[in-house]
Amino acid sequence: MQPLSRRIFLKAGTAAAAALPAVGTPGSGQAPQQPHGGGQAASAPYLFFSAPEAAFMEAAVDRLIPPDELGPGAREAGVVNYIDRQLAGAWGAGERLYRSGPWQAGSPSQGYQLPFTPAELFRNALRALSQQGQGATPFEKLPGEQQDAWLTRLQNGGQDLEGVPSKSFFESLLALTVEGYFSDPAYGGNRDGRSWAMIGFPGAYGNYYDLVDQHGIAFDVPPRSLAQDGAGHVHEMPAMAPAAAPRRQGTR
Repeated sequence: MQPLSRRIFLKAGTAAAAALPAVGTPGSGQAPQQPHGGGQAASAPYLFFSAPEAAFMEAAVDRLIPPDELGPGAREAGVVNYIDRQLAGAWGAGERLYRSGPWQAGSPSQGYQLPFTPAELFRNALRALSQQGQGATPFEKLPGEQQDAWLTRLQNGGQDLEGVPSKSFFESLLALTVEGYFSDPAYGGNRDGRSWAMIGFPGAYGNYYDLVDQHGIAFDVPPRSLAQDGAGHVHEMPAMAPAAAPRRQGTR
């Protein structure tokens, strides 16, 4: 795994902000502002991850986006909560995925080619990783350098994780980590809009009526979530349950 610095994610985040409900930062030379009011409520218990899986995920995402003087790490930003809610809902169940095969190895340009739903991909991979590590020090208790080396082996590929190529698992983990870090706080990540505040994204402002006649001034406001009420509280959207149980391969 190449060295991952916050600079990489700052650049990625400004591009992702166009597609993901992201955040805004205050004017130059000022400390980042937080949303006014009570902010985002504490995360609810995990819906998808077991306790050992959650421990791995919390440690892993914090190596991908570590905390520093610019902003929170992925764990503090609630990224695992975001991923957990996605995997527990309709997206995790593969509700909009084509799942009728054929299941053959494809080229990178062909996109996702595995027979697993996102939830199955994570569950299989995490189960395989836990079995590989039986008797060894758990990932979350390893020193940071060893965690980086461990993730590098996943990124480089070559491991089979109950049918999931380790490189595919790493790429999915990294993509969801970035999504959760810069998504609207309504979806469980980007807690209190701090990732948005870090990159200067104002969030989901839909009404600029009180600003249209003010010229030559900086737009210096705290980030706003789609689900933020008048008191500044962010009400997380419930995880969307799948419309029906996912159809298993080979059934009608």
